[in-house]
Amino acid sequence: MLYESLSAGALAVVLICAVVRPRGLPEAVFAIPPALLLIACGAIPLAHVREEMERLGPVIGFLAAALVLAKLCDDEGLFHACGTWTARLARGRPRRLLGAVFALAALVTAALSLDATVVLLTPVVFATAARMGTSPRPHSYATAHLSNTASLLLPVSNLTNLLAFTATGLGFTRFALVMLLPWLVAVGVEYAAFRRFFAADLDAPATPSGAPEAPELPLFALVTVGATLLGFGLTSVLGVDPAWAAAAGAAVLAVRALLRRRTTPAALVRSAALPFLGFVLALGIVVRAVVDNGLGTALGALLPDGSSLPALLGTAALAALLANLINNLPAVLALAPLAAPSGPGAVLAVLLGVNIGPNLGYAGSLATLLWRRIAHAHGQQVELREFTRLGLLTTPVTLLAATLALWASLAVFL
Repeated sequence: MLYESLSAGALAVVLICAVVRPRGLPEAVFAIPPALLLIACGAIPLAHVREEMERLGPVIGFLAAALVLAKLCDDEGLFHACGTWTARLARGRPRRLLGAVFALAALVTAALSLDATVVLLTPVVFATAARMGTSPRPHSYATAHLSNTASLLLPVSNLTNLLAFTATGLGFTRFALVMLLPWLVAVGVEYAAFRRFFAADLDAPATPSGAPEAPELPLFALVTVGATLLGFGLTSVLGVDPAWAAAAGAAVLAVRALLRRRTTPAALVRSAALPFLGFVLALGIVVRAVVDNGLGTALGALLPDGSSLPALLGTAALAALLANLINNLPAVLALAPLAAPSGPGAVLAVLLGVNIGPNLGYAGSLATLLWRRIAHAHGQQVELREFTRLGLLTTPVTLLAATLALWASLAVFL
């Protein structure tokens, strides 16, 4: 009973402080001490700590490389070029801009992870909407939702995917093939819902502040990102960890940036977000302690068995509920190992729940919390009521449609 209380209390402290971030301190400041406390008092055996470190080590290495790669792409002007492209494609029409932002955010999230969409693309979307003279609300909310929903496609699109990738037992290419249809369906359903929800903003005439900029194509960055994505598939075939492909892509851009004096070694280290990596490892240890001390048994009793359509729907719904209660990272850490014995379909249903479900509320995803801070910095007041109304309109139907698509995809590819 003591260990259960200590573990649950530690998880509550970590999550609350990650959401609130007192004094703006990094999440790791509030996650590492509780993890060390649980280890010191014996709430989690050292053998389990070692297992978590071995399981999360490659994930953390990949995340570091992906963050550096995304930041160097931004330095090369890739995201500015994307904003210019969307403005030209929109031709002064807000509805066309929404479609362009959806396409762009879905591709950026899938290829460069949801962090790139939230941190690097969202400011570009605000600037593009301002140049067009249209309300930024539909387009900025699109980056928030798609940073979660559009992260279904690849194992590298989201930290939750990386955490569950091994449990699926699938290779990189097979994972992408199975998740392609759910990804397309989820993005399509969200787009239809956004057009309805933001109809007034999208129908208001735009008042452009000037002619659209001429896009400058950052060819080197594009080729590097494309080669990195091909590398992910190749490493999967060869049985090599995809972190090496991400590291290679980041290294190519880093050498180029250093030679051109566009960055410094210190800036590269900062872009790897070392405190956040420490937070991920500490969170994994805390969640493992909670699972060992009762949560695993409780969830195991609730989690459906098998990969039938009712089981997939139940698994996805449970994962979405848990993500909104305790955040999607702890949710996938807790559920993925429990779902693995039912096969890859069950693990992928967990991913649908933890990736789509957080759009219901702020606390479901750290990416959403970060997006809210960026929106406030650009003068957009994000109201809980509006965010929740949009989430209620989009999340249940998107999760249902994506789960049906997953069921169909599993029948074809597995």
